Amino acid sequence: MTIFEIYSAMSLELDICMAQNLGDRKEQQDRIAVFAHPKVPNITLCVLADGMGGHEGGALAADQVIHTARLSLSQYDPDVETPEHFLETLFNDTHTLIKSSRFINEKDPHSTAVFLLLQPGLAMWAHCGDSRIYFLRGVQVLRRTVDHSYVQRMISQGRITPLEAKTHPQRGMLTTSLGGRDAPHFDIDHIEHPEPGLSFILCSDGLWAYFSDEEMGVICGTQTAKGACQHFINLARNRAHGYGDNVSLIVVKLFEKDDDEEDDEYEDDDEDEDEE
Repeated sequence: MTIFEIYSAMSLELDICMAQNLGDRKEQQDRIAVFAHPKVPNITLCVLADGMGGHEGGALAADQVIHTARLSLSQYDPDVETPEHFLETLFNDTHTLIKSSRFINEKDPHSTAVFLLLQPGLAMWAHCGDSRIYFLRGVQVLRRTVDHSYVQRMISQGRITPLEAKTHPQRGMLTTSLGGRDAPHFDIDHIEHPEPGLSFILCSDGLWAYFSDEEMGVICGTQTAKGACQHFINLARNRAHGYGDNVSLIVVKLFEKDDDEEDDEYEDDDEDEDEE
């Protein structure tokens, strides 16, 4: 468990759980991680990447997202760099490194990415591709990211409905990614002064494809982070009927700190990874 000081008048406790399942694929090409800043206290970065690019290529791209995020966070100084600039640079650097790896490995790696940066007085998140972040209060989804995908573009243009998008033959086609031919497009959002009762879900399309926004809210809002992760993966696997993609998610829940509790370090025991 990590104790995260939001601002001087209040402190919040972070209940974080990460979970994965191979699904019905032969290879796990999703990657997830939670990093605490190694030098500056009370800064946490959550990362999820869904790699693509054929055998080993997708895993290579997703690994690069995690590696670059860890290195970039270690160099981040909030006194001299804005969080927006940090995330923009992280996307662009990761894109360049993945694209460069094509020539070294003779593969076609690219990846989605979602980042959640928590620091005193601020929660900022960003995404590229069709991996998502949900922002909730209790059981209500207040915001979620809009996919950078072909079917989402058609939904926005009124050409198909969200229900039709679920079975569209091109539902997996992205309009942008890290490592792709063109410079990546990414969206950034934030809230100031996060408060108890708020939650975030970072997830790949192997999870969110099986849930409505309302169901995401109820499952996350009524359970601990670990309980929600287990519930999400169990339902996703049952609903896949033997044709499921890799499933990955990170659940972050904010609680008011109990003054009687001592500050604890983030422990690996809080991670719940299921590779069955």
